[in-house]
Amino acid sequence: MARTTPHDHPLTEGEPLYRKIATQLLGELHDGTIPPGERLPGERQLAEHFGVSRETVRQALQLLRRDGLVATDRRGSHAALPGRPVETPASSGFPLGTGSAAHGAVTRATVAWEAPPPGHAEALELVPGRPTLVHRYWSASADGRELRTAVTSFSSVALAEVGELSRYRDRADGTCAAELRRAYDWMRRAGLTLHHRDTITRISGTPSVRVTRRVHDQYARPLEITELVMDAQEEVLVYEFTVPAAV
Repeated sequence: MARTTPHDHPLTEGEPLYRKIATQLLGELHDGTIPPGERLPGERQLAEHFGVSRETVRQALQLLRRDGLVATDRRGSHAALPGRPVETPASSGFPLGTGSAAHGAVTRATVAWEAPPPGHAEALELVPGRPTLVHRYWSASADGRELRTAVTSFSSVALAEVGELSRYRDRADGTCAAELRRAYDWMRRAGLTLHHRDTITRISGTPSVRVTRRVHDQYARPLEITELVMDAQEEVLVYEFTVPAAV
């Protein structure tokens, strides 16, 4: 993996450790390990990743911020490299239902580390009651008439294979805002071929439908299950498609 020094300053034997860490982190930003615009892992995760102290990571981030390569706001730090827009997701958006949400809709998404809803543990081959990463999504149209809610549970396979997902565990307290719209691209980048199976069922006596999505990889291992409830007037429909792994 190629490394690039901040502002092309060459490293020397006597340089402080934080500059070396800044160089390594910048290399990961350049090669796409952390895509531009994506939130960086927290200081503790970065310290573990590079095998240094949090203070060293903090100094490295300060150096990159000074050079305009990392930006920090209330949501955390993210890459700010010029000339490289965030990659457009190649697969359908996450969670299920976000792509067709009404223009101007108000949305909210959080993650929690908890036992999944009934039925999810069996679908994900988890021991009943065993906690996992659970994502909740809520969206309402500007006029408040169109409402949709989605609950997603991830399998132990997904958390083991996809580092971007596993990093959420330590801060998944049920109130943490979660931006997981690139979850399927993270999975593909981890070498997983995604097989989606969506079942759409009308909820009797209501104007709503329930859409249940199950995603497996090329080894038939479950990755996630999502249940979306939204207003619609449709009969039952089942369709399947496969998204190949990123090359």
